[in-house]
Amino acid sequence: MSHAPAPLLAIFDHDGVLVDSYDFHQDAWLELGRRTGLGITRELIHETFGMTNPSIFRRLLGETLVAEDVRSYSDLKELCYRDLARERIDLIDGVPALLDGLTAAGVVLAIGSSAPRANLDLTVESCGLANRFAAIAALEDIDRGKPDPQVFLVAAERAGIAPARAVVFEDATVGIQAAKAAGMYAVGITTTNPAQALWDAGADEVVDHFRDFDVARLLRQLDPSRLGH
Repeated sequence: MSHAPAPLLAIFDHDGVLVDSYDFHQDAWLELGRRTGLGITRELIHETFGMTNPSIFRRLLGETLVAEDVRSYSDLKELCYRDLARERIDLIDGVPALLDGLTAAGVVLAIGSSAPRANLDLTVESCGLANRFAAIAALEDIDRGKPDPQVFLVAAERAGIAPARAVVFEDATVGIQAAKAAGMYAVGITTTNPAQALWDAGADEVVDHFRDFDVARLLRQLDPSRLGH
């Protein structure tokens, strides 16, 4: 008697993967700079996209920055983001069909992001994704940001699926590095970085968009036992 294989897990980063939020984040960072006088530039925003807020602020202001100031700046920046994104955020083209295809194939879905949980909840609520994800790991769940694999390992643990059975969808080079450090298959999407940068970070495959994404081919790649299916 044959046993069904253990389920696979698909972990989605949030910004630049589920939603095209780059402009909202950029405007929020620039607004934070205007309100606080911090020297935040478009170049800094692009270079640090995908990093945690504490890492970004320490890069900007130095390692001696106290935790209370990090928290205060972070809270204000994310409040600016949610004010900008509310009722305007939308899923990236191809994501709804990709989620549906993975779910239909029995793949468990999760989110693993350096963003605060309130940002993820805003997307889930605004984009009709309630009950779609078995696990969500956010900034509040980690103390080490990407490229450390912690956020993806937390997501896999909460979903109850071994890291070796997981695929990560990522747009940031640090996210690709984190996925590979977690022992997971990494699919890069070129929403915020060129393909070569994602390949150089260790991506197993890179796509320009999720339209007509071949779910069956991906699942055969992750689980060769499906070759006859």
